[in-house]
Amino acid sequence: MAKELTSRAEDYSQWYNDLVIKSGLADHSAVRGCMVIKPYGFALWENMRDQLDRMFKDTGHVNAYFPLFVPKSLFEAEEKNAEGFAKECAIVTHYRLKNDPDNKGKLMVDPEAKLEEELIIRPTSEAIIWNTYKGWIQSYRDLPLLINQWANVVRWEMRTRLFLRTAEFLWQEGHTAHATKEEAIEETTKMLDVYADFVEQYMAVPVIKGVKTPNERFAGAEDTYCIEALMQDGKALQAGTSHFLGQNFAKAFDVKFSDKNNKLDYVWATSWGVSTRLIGALIMAHSDDQGLIMPPRIAPTQVVIVPVYKGEESKAVIDARANTIVSQLKALGIRVKFDNNDNSRPGWKFAEYELKGVPVRIAMGLRDIENNVVELARRDTKEKSSVSIDGIADYVLQLLDTIQQNIYDRALAFRDEHITKANTWDEFVKLLDEKGGFIAAHWDGTGETEDKIKEQAKATIRCIPLNNEQEAGVCILTGKPSTQRVLFARAY
Repeated sequence: MAKELTSRAEDYSQWYNDLVIKSGLADHSAVRGCMVIKPYGFALWENMRDQLDRMFKDTGHVNAYFPLFVPKSLFEAEEKNAEGFAKECAIVTHYRLKNDPDNKGKLMVDPEAKLEEELIIRPTSEAIIWNTYKGWIQSYRDLPLLINQWANVVRWEMRTRLFLRTAEFLWQEGHTAHATKEEAIEETTKMLDVYADFVEQYMAVPVIKGVKTPNERFAGAEDTYCIEALMQDGKALQAGTSHFLGQNFAKAFDVKFSDKNNKLDYVWATSWGVSTRLIGALIMAHSDDQGLIMPPRIAPTQVVIVPVYKGEESKAVIDARANTIVSQLKALGIRVKFDNNDNSRPGWKFAEYELKGVPVRIAMGLRDIENNVVELARRDTKEKSSVSIDGIADYVLQLLDTIQQNIYDRALAFRDEHITKANTWDEFVKLLDEKGGFIAAHWDGTGETEDKIKEQAKATIRCIPLNNEQEAGVCILTGKPSTQRVLFARAY
């Protein structure tokens, strides 16, 4: 079969690449390291984006848009942030091309069109946004400022993989300003909860909420909170981050406000974001060797109806009944497609929608209609059943919830089976090599030891779980005292 996938057991990385391309989510582009998100992939992103946007607005946030270009001087103003992104920056130095006199028909950069100040194509927007906030914030009455933007960013990476790591990607970034430290920390943890709720309830991917170590913090942050997910190959993936920025950016851009006592102080800041990387997480957490498995709540198509017929007469009868079912499903808000295209045979369509991960497939022929039933297939379990046409819309609505829960439960069971304690270095390395997943182990709390573990085992501290149990122990590498276990994993 032309669309046969490499199996996960044979080559997990190739399976992933095959699946992204062959399912129609994305494609490579003429720009190295950048991707084309195809209509099916973008429909998935739109569903994710729209749900997140509702959740943001329900917590009082509003959307705005800031420039793609950041003057270099602004970018440099917050030194830690600039240093953290310096190696990934794309820079605009000139603003015009001209004909190359030595190579007819070719263009060259016009040396006379050099910019007075170079522009950074945003790898993140703190600099341009905080420079703007300086003019918007004068008094406590202007706070809190709760703004999000949906945008693209560029991080010039050469080792790329579709959705997981590309030079340009889509994301949202929230940037908020507050009158007190306590309010800013509350905002940071609130948005972490929003992310966790979305990823678990809509993407059906269980996550662990935690805080990053100082080595792994966002550049310029006081604390970085994260949600960590586990993929089927035993590697972790950071699914979202929320940063408490303290007053660092306010001081860098001189953003002050007068409080109720007319005293001037710097505002307190947060930033938080998720990206199209979540699509990569969705694929790797759920899908199988036959294709995608889409959680119904964000699937572009929740139900597909495939007619099975011979001749125009039977086609007309099936079409009429199918269109009635389509109307009933749409009335309940179900995203349904009736594929009556006669260019492809039913068997080809079955394989195609399995590859695309459509949660429910309904097949109906003339004999089915005579018996007042349809054949219904679930993508998550591949179970088929004969279901009465009477009340089918309500049946499918309940089934979609069942499928959503089943996909989550399956991922949760896998995740929980792959959280393992290690008490010695040998045990730690053996678990990483043979089982993977999250390894709960003691660490002496130093960045030096963290770096050595990363170098020797190719594993990082994914997070220190929130509400982590305190437990006396010794570091797996140095033997020094430790008060708690942290979660290590090899990661994307």
